[in-house]
Amino acid sequence: MYIDFDKLPDTARVWVYQADRPLSDGEVKTINESLQLTLGQWAAHGQPLLASAQVLENRFVVVGVDEGYTLPSGCSIDASVRTVQEIGRQIPVDFFDRSVAVQETSGSVQTFALPALKTAVIDGVLTLDTPVFNTLVKTKAELLSAWRIRAADSWLKRYFRPTMA
Repeated sequence: MYIDFDKLPDTARVWVYQADRPLSDGEVKTINESLQLTLGQWAAHGQPLLASAQVLENRFVVVGVDEGYTLPSGCSIDASVRTVQEIGRQIPVDFFDRSVAVQETSGSVQTFALPALKTAVIDGVLTLDTPVFNTLVKTKAELLSAWRIRAADSWLKRYFRPTMA
């Protein structure tokens, strides 16, 4: 059963999929329509799931499910991943981008490929205070409270240790 994202409880489980490029407003509309249709029929072992999705920053697709209503199964989670992959093939965009996304002062999203992180830190492009998007959030509450965090408060902190010594 599809519901508005804001109606999901704070305990809802979320998954964040990061696009490898900015999405146009038309693509966001297509994504929202596709996910609303698919999540409206999403089920685990024949039991409907209470789910929703939203696109943030024209870059991130967030899928949420109320585990208190019905627990998703491995098969149902796999089905949602396949849906996101299929949407990516249609647009085309890679929603499984593993680069680091940061918030620029202009408000736009910039990404850094993992191999370029050390250089970005050494060059001062990424600092301890650089706002990063925390794509590792697990619940809606965490999404609401810790979506944008300082690089120093993320898994990126390990890249700063050598420069702080």
